[in-house]
Amino acid sequence: MLRDNLIKKLLLTHDPDGRRLDSEAIVLAVTSNLYSASFHETDITEIETIGCSESMLCRCSGEGDINSRVINLFDLIGKYSWDAKVVLVLAAFAVRYGEFWQLMQLHHDNSLAALISSIKKLPCNLKPLKLQIKALSLLVETMMDVAMCIIKYSDSAIIAAWELSSLAYRLSGTGCNLRRQVDLCYEEIERNLYQRLSDLARAEHIDNQKSLTLFFPSNNYLPLKDCSTEVKLGVSELKNQIVLLLITKPQLLSPVDIFLLVQKTCDHPLNERLKESYKIVWIPLPSSDSWTEAEESSFNFLSDSLPWHAVRKPRLLSPAVVKYIRERWNYKDEPIMVALDSKGKVTNYNALDMINIWGAKAYPFSASKEEELWQDQNLTMELLLDEINPLLAYWVEQGKSICLYGSENMVWIQQFNDKITELKRAGLQLETIYVGNSQLGEHVKQIMARSGGTSRSDPLSFTNVQFFWLRLASMLRSKLRLGKTPSGDYVLAELSALLEMDDKEEGWVVIGSGGSTDIIRLQGMQVMEFLRKCSVWRENITKFGLWGSPRNILETDFVEGSCTHSYFVPSRKNGRLSQGTVICQVCKRPMKKFVVYKP
Repeated sequence: MLRDNLIKKLLLTHDPDGRRLDSEAIVLAVTSNLYSASFHETDITEIETIGCSESMLCRCSGEGDINSRVINLFDLIGKYSWDAKVVLVLAAFAVRYGEFWQLMQLHHDNSLAALISSIKKLPCNLKPLKLQIKALSLLVETMMDVAMCIIKYSDSAIIAAWELSSLAYRLSGTGCNLRRQVDLCYEEIERNLYQRLSDLARAEHIDNQKSLTLFFPSNNYLPLKDCSTEVKLGVSELKNQIVLLLITKPQLLSPVDIFLLVQKTCDHPLNERLKESYKIVWIPLPSSDSWTEAEESSFNFLSDSLPWHAVRKPRLLSPAVVKYIRERWNYKDEPIMVALDSKGKVTNYNALDMINIWGAKAYPFSASKEEELWQDQNLTMELLLDEINPLLAYWVEQGKSICLYGSENMVWIQQFNDKITELKRAGLQLETIYVGNSQLGEHVKQIMARSGGTSRSDPLSFTNVQFFWLRLASMLRSKLRLGKTPSGDYVLAELSALLEMDDKEEGWVVIGSGGSTDIIRLQGMQVMEFLRKCSVWRENITKFGLWGSPRNILETDFVEGSCTHSYFVPSRKNGRLSQGTVICQVCKRPMKKFVVYKP
């Protein structure tokens, strides 16, 4: 029905006034141009004397509904006979087609042609378009056959109209066939690319260029950009570097996740030394097969603000690449950071957590490096608080005793702070930090805002507290990814317990110092019992501190009277003088030193 209406409208534009053209001569010139892909000066002159080719080019190109553009074009040539209409349309097409081929032939050797090609955004290499060009050539040949038929029967307007209708049907059928062939070609190209990506894991490469070239849009030799400077980049800029592919939705991450990642990479003390050894490249993928306006807007804003690299036109990513990332890298719309070594091999399918934990110290961000870092890592205050705040970093470095605590019960918090204040006045050296709980609801934020007036602790900012819990969640995921279980891994068990702390009635504490493995987690009544015993042992605690083992205080009852136990401790251990306070294993008191000489 739509096609019939279009043909009726086209027939209504036909209002010939007797103008005549030497159609056969023009067709010969057009044929010469189309088949030889080069202009002859006389042919150009003959076509241009018609006086409407350039206007027709303008009418044929541009935006808008195709049917409306066709009707506008036929309005323009309405005064000509049917054969002249066909010839004029072909002539306009030949001008554009011939110009294209002339530029393609000359742009390698002629600077002007190269400049024009660049301005017109013409492809530099036609090899990838071989199948499309072949299909176009078949279409041109069909068009010329139909044109000659119309010219042959130009004396009969009815026949010409029939031929025009036939042309529409034939071209419609040819277009459908062409579309089917092109679709099949694209499917084959995508299957081939997916297979080549799959083969990367087994292939050996001298650098990462082949791998990166497959991932990023092949029709753009500058597929990346430096987000901070807006400079366009090619994959050659990443040669011989560790590449971290940050794959997320176009909305990237939450602001606090972004801040933590920036802190752990760009702002990390080691980054100045390592910044030329690795690069982060952001690859945004929409949730569906197509981009929404909101996703486009989000990407444009964030990609101009980040301190990393990004894909310049992520919409041009091949469907095969997106499919590969989702299937082979198990991307499920949750952020991942895939680490590629300097040869383009995947060394870690998600290095995001290890970067949140250790920052640039995790270089080169491989799965083996992640396992190595955990092998040497115990549960310490240094691990829990690693550089999320300069003041805490200083306390950890100085080996100060630190108490992390959390609760949403203001009565419990007040009682806890009152007891801590009493112990501090008696000389206890202990830094207390409120961190709420892993849910970080609005109530926790309100408590933190009020903490300045209800306690003498030095609270972190809310963002710092978010960093704390984000890192703990990353530690948990990292451990689980390495196959650890809470029953067989003490660190994982303690992390799980901390992340599950959401008791709104009673609070919890974690006490430790610096890199010491003497760290204890208490909850509910255990906390108040611990503080009670600290009060009983006040004299020794204020004199010797918590002795690096707060567990001893909790597990041991106070023993009246003096300590009568004795131990022989070598004056030298591993070639060094024995130093520090020795704690009695029975009554848990600091022991006096005496020198004993043995023959």
